[in-house]
Amino acid sequence: MKFPDEPDSLCTLSIIEPIVQEVFELDCKNKSEEDFLDKLEIEDKETKVFHVARISKKNFTIGQKVLLQHSKLKFFPGKLRSRWLGPHVITKIFANGAVEIQSLKTKNTFKVNDHQLKEYRKGFQTEPVEIMYLEDPIL
Repeated sequence: MKFPDEPDSLCTLSIIEPIVQEVFELDCKNKSEEDFLDKLEIEDKETKVFHVARISKKNFTIGQKVLLQHSKLKFFPGKLRSRWLGPHVITKIFANGAVEIQSLKTKNTFKVNDHQLKEYRKGFQTEPVEIMYLEDPIL
């Protein structure tokens, strides 16, 4: 930008107007960025509250049967292979979320995090089915 030689011409509208417009645009840009960041922060908080509310609290008791998540890393796991091991029995519950379980098969005890456990539900009972043999129809 070139400044005029005469001091009276400094206050002309043609020189001041672009400067004012540039300052106004910068101010608007800063306000819109602040508004965007504020909205983003509010949205993050709402998302966190939503996801925390959906986390189910697991309440285990001593003597309860549970399944342990099979957490070994496999590159090609079988499709029909279960991801759960067990059943195991809870022998001790710690305050920090750790649980001591005992295997029913091997009787070994070990500590795991309660996020790796889920309640063991026994399969439904089936009633005996009556067998009917079909006979050839008589014509």
